Amino acid sequence: MLSPVDMPEPPTDAFASRSALCRITGLFLAALARLISGASVRWIACQPDTCQRVYFSNHTSHLDALLIWSSLPLAVRELTRPVAAKDYWTRGFVRRWLALEVFHALLIDRTDIKVHQSPIDLMLWEIGSTKSLIVFPEGSRSVTGEVGEFKSGLYYLSKKRPELELVPVHVDNLNRVLPRGEFLPVPLLSCISFGPPIWLERGEPKVDFLCRARRAVLALKDS
Repeated sequence: MLSPVDMPEPPTDAFASRSALCRITGLFLAALARLISGASVRWIACQPDTCQRVYFSNHTSHLDALLIWSSLPLAVRELTRPVAAKDYWTRGFVRRWLALEVFHALLIDRTDIKVHQSPIDLMLWEIGSTKSLIVFPEGSRSVTGEVGEFKSGLYYLSKKRPELELVPVHVDNLNRVLPRGEFLPVPLLSCISFGPPIWLERGEPKVDFLCRARRAVLALKDS
């Protein structure tokens, strides 16, 4: 039994208020993102689940992470952390607050990669055994809307945690909702498709795996 000294202190009113504000803001932004994008959500041979997953998607807009996150049921959303670029999401107090306090994003510093603390190790440390991730294997937003070649991060993430479910996601038309270089979104219809999970196969070469993962995303566009 814990002694009174060991008992955790109850949250203060200020802390509770901040938590409530973050939760309400998250619900509001999720609804707003779906409204602006007119997004329809499809689950193809896959269902929402609170099990630990890595959602990997094509990348065409700064709204991608928010829209995928908002497309998840609330119980799944609360366990899912978008991976985002630190240099973009720490510009200004509001953007930083949204990323860290509302979306609980995992911010990666792309300009200061440490030998003993790679982005992959950081991701695995942060998610532990319960959290999920939203990642963009292309590494940067596509200018043309085409799905570019996948970088090696998804492979190394899977190699270190081969039991993780890797769920392909295809975001369609969002590059027209918030084109690159634009600040205000344009209301248009978009579609978020979640596909059947894949796993890294034993002994599968990196190039083969990344090609297979990319094909899994592309297949959702035509399904």
